[in-house]
Amino acid sequence: MIELTEQQRMIRDMVRKFAQTEVKPLAAEVDRDQRFPAETFAKMSELGLMGISVAEEYGGAGADTLSYILVIEELAKVCASTALSLAAHCSLCTYPIYHFGREEQRRAYVPDLASGRRIGAFGLTESNAGSDAGAIKTRAVFAGDHFVINGSKIFITNASHAQTLVVTAVTEPEKRTRGITAFIIERGTPGFRVGKREDKLGMRGSDTAELIFEDCCVPEQNVLGAKKGEGFVQFMKTLDGGRISVAAIALGIAEAAVEESIRYAKTRQQFGRPLAEFQGIQWYLAEMATDIEAARHLIYHGALLEDAGKPFSKESAMAKLFAARVAMNVTTLAVQIHGGYGYTKDYPVERFFRDAKLCEIGEGTNEIQRLVIARKLLEF
Repeated sequence: MIELTEQQRMIRDMVRKFAQTEVKPLAAEVDRDQRFPAETFAKMSELGLMGISVAEEYGGAGADTLSYILVIEELAKVCASTALSLAAHCSLCTYPIYHFGREEQRRAYVPDLASGRRIGAFGLTESNAGSDAGAIKTRAVFAGDHFVINGSKIFITNASHAQTLVVTAVTEPEKRTRGITAFIIERGTPGFRVGKREDKLGMRGSDTAELIFEDCCVPEQNVLGAKKGEGFVQFMKTLDGGRISVAAIALGIAEAAVEESIRYAKTRQQFGRPLAEFQGIQWYLAEMATDIEAARHLIYHGALLEDAGKPFSKESAMAKLFAARVAMNVTTLAVQIHGGYGYTKDYPVERFFRDAKLCEIGEGTNEIQRLVIARKLLEF
């Protein structure tokens, strides 16, 4: 087991208590009503969680990547929707501005994001550009001192609530992926609006909607980074970190599922004795716990590599691939252990099962993770 520092344990324990007392009581309602828990995000802002891994100089808590992963894991144990929305804010919006933005951009946007005064989102996916992220069609045409953006994005987490967004568009089509540029766009920019809101299977409390750009005028200084054409590299690096956070969500869901299964197996009586006394159930639980521990090592290892400034693209893909698969398998077994009750909303394993599926799809499907891993192994 990777040994946590005193600070990491303190952060984990603080968030665990917060999750149990403030987040868990709302989880079923948030899922049922498909409601973004704004009050929870206000409280997380007060705790410094919105900018947990941002330097204090920019209004953050100054913690490391592993601490951030512990935050996401603990939240996901009780409400994966809340964990996903926070992860999108931190990993997909704050991260690219903080790491790739010019100094004036960091000063202008990161403090508000890190403090929670603004919620962030990231616009990449399009109807014909999901796994093939380089195939985006949204165009940004330079017009003197600004860009005019036309196009749309789908499946965007936090879309309806974000005040600051990082969005990709094609600026030089002839250059293919080298002609993709990332822009910082603020809510209220003329020509930008939020479209259809998705009615999802799981993660229902995490807002997901469409972004629409119709002659949206964005100042030239809102190009993320030093110059145009860097967007593809920026978002590939952003997704490396994002994959670890989605893996942490999967880990939290799986942990919650096995805890609920143990509790149920000890109390549910069948054939005159608790389910926990049956070898078949014991084997299920043993496999679930073993897979969870293996996933934890992969995830924490990826976070430690990022903190050390070492390459972690392959490791993040491995962590997400394995943890997502574990979450799906563990929640499936959890429902099976609960039997008919597991198929009802009276027990949380039903929600865990629905939430887990997104981890095999979001921020790169399992198939894309295998492709990333294979390319690293073969050095393509």
